[in-house]
Amino acid sequence: MRQNQMWQSVLMELRRSLFSEEMVCSMSTQLFHIPETENLQGNAEMHESLVPASYHRVTASGSAQRLANGEQEISIVQTLVGCIQNAEQRDRNVRNGLNVMREAAPNSYKPFIQNIQRWQDQAEQNLQNAKQMTMQIIGPNMAQKQSP
Repeated sequence: MRQNQMWQSVLMELRRSLFSEEMVCSMSTQLFHIPETENLQGNAEMHESLVPASYHRVTASGSAQRLANGEQEISIVQTLVGCIQNAEQRDRNVRNGLNVMREAAPNSYKPFIQNIQRWQDQAEQNLQNAKQMTMQIIGPNMAQKQSP
């Protein structure tokens, strides 16, 4: 498989992760606009990590798009790897915030928050798939050089 096609696979996983992240953002922000959940414990704190996690996914996706288009600068690969790693770190805080939200939510909203958690699970799984594919393309030595 040509390297451009391999990057295309990474791009598709990142786009899937972004789609799931869009759902997490939309649903969790919606809670700010519902009287019963507007001050839900954990939501504001979760958003402190959700916003940068989204930024890192967007940047990783843009980098993968450029690589899939044939650009080959090492700095693009470094940006991609660094952003995947940063998104992973932020995802841990998002997950913690969602757990706080689920515990603090009125019973009628717990299924809604569990649905958000499923979308977060999917976002993380697709990010991991993209990471694994990237490591296959660049090799473990280069990946370790990217660690922040």
